[in-house]
Amino acid sequence: MLIFEKGQEGRKMSILPECDVPISLPKEDDQRKKSLHLPNVSENEISRHYTEAAKKAYGVNDGFYPLGSCTMKYNPKINEYIASLPGFAQIHPLQPEHTVQGCMEVLKTTEQYLCEITGMDRMTFQPAAGAHGEFTGLLLIKAYHESRGDGKRTKIIVPDSAHGTNPASASMVGYSVISIPSGEDGGVDLEELKKVVGEDTAGLMLTNPNTLGLFDRNILEITNIIHEAGGLTYYDGANLNAIMGMIRPGDMGFDVVHLNLHKTFSTPHGGGGPGSGPVGCKNLLAEFLPNNLVEEKNGYLFKSPVQSTGQVKSFYGNFLIVVRAMTYLFMLGKEGIPEASKHAVLNANYMMAKLKDVYDMAYPRTCMHEFVMSLSRLKKENGISAMDIAKGLLDHGIHPPTMYFPLNVSEALMVEPTETESKETLDQAITVFRSLYETAKLNPEILHQAPVNTSVTRLDEVRAARNLILRYDFSDKETDKDDTEN
Repeated sequence: MLIFEKGQEGRKMSILPECDVPISLPKEDDQRKKSLHLPNVSENEISRHYTEAAKKAYGVNDGFYPLGSCTMKYNPKINEYIASLPGFAQIHPLQPEHTVQGCMEVLKTTEQYLCEITGMDRMTFQPAAGAHGEFTGLLLIKAYHESRGDGKRTKIIVPDSAHGTNPASASMVGYSVISIPSGEDGGVDLEELKKVVGEDTAGLMLTNPNTLGLFDRNILEITNIIHEAGGLTYYDGANLNAIMGMIRPGDMGFDVVHLNLHKTFSTPHGGGGPGSGPVGCKNLLAEFLPNNLVEEKNGYLFKSPVQSTGQVKSFYGNFLIVVRAMTYLFMLGKEGIPEASKHAVLNANYMMAKLKDVYDMAYPRTCMHEFVMSLSRLKKENGISAMDIAKGLLDHGIHPPTMYFPLNVSEALMVEPTETESKETLDQAITVFRSLYETAKLNPEILHQAPVNTSVTRLDEVRAARNLILRYDFSDKETDKDDTEN
């Protein structure tokens, strides 16, 4: 039941003080024609309502959350404590620079750390999320070519295993997207790449390891092919959790990179934000970065590049997310960053090794941070789809992995355990996956009905997708009320 459906007329609570300034209403034509819909509940009722709603939500703090390519890992509580300090939480973006020197030092220090990790020279924190970072990075690539009078470069190359936002971001910047297939080893097909590269190539978008969880062994040749054609290379940092502190995108030959602080660097993830998708680049692109970079000169000051592409977000980005990321970096240190990556890779390979005798692995070789299973055979032989297994996991208190992605794997389930999970948790998840496989073989109808132990059972997802209800309809309630009064 929604909060609007609870309570009784006249019931209220006293949380906010009485208004101590004159009330000024807009002109009558601009005023609401109907009263604002507000719940009539007591403090006790509203507390119980949101506590009940919170219990129905599922997050990393509730249990195993192996959502592939999303790195849903535990966020240390010290991050939240540091971000809540008054000197960070109670500032205003329009304050004079000399009053926020500590906050500017956070931005500069975090930039230096992340540039070292990625092999970049400069970085902006303005982008609010990964896709926003992609868009910003592509703006840099476009500005670079335009500054050279090279208007013929109109195409961005994107592998078929890329994240769906890659082609969308390229299109938003005005580029045509050229998709190339993966080779038999799961990496970029070099021959297909060579066929499409030319004088019209603006750049290549790639993540390494890719969405299949595989490190492309030909990465240096790939970036060299693009550079020889006069294009630039863009690194999608969504999967950096597998390699941070081990190898740097800049050393692979990438010119620009976006990161996901809300994935790799352990800040809150999901629920619509706030996120942070900082963009780093080599010096050849630094002059095009968005406004308000922090410079150190007799203290800290904001300075904008001469050929800046302008603002991509108000002010300086989601600052408190940067504070959380800096705390995470300080806590792990030089030794802890690569250790986290090693454990992420170890956990993924451990799970894959324990499941490969029952589930078909899309690419049965050493993976990085995640692995992809194909349930095509199980669906053909027993009528159990990737969706059925995912629904079955819900009954065991496990969040499903990513389903039906990447698109080049049929009936795909993509599993990312992350480094913060213990061996005991992984063993429990492995046991559940294996038991679901046995159920699929012996009694598949059980999985067709799953989940049955959740607050909401299986939905008609086709109907839900085609008949979206995106706002609450008060008209029926008002009609009912009028009928009652009459």
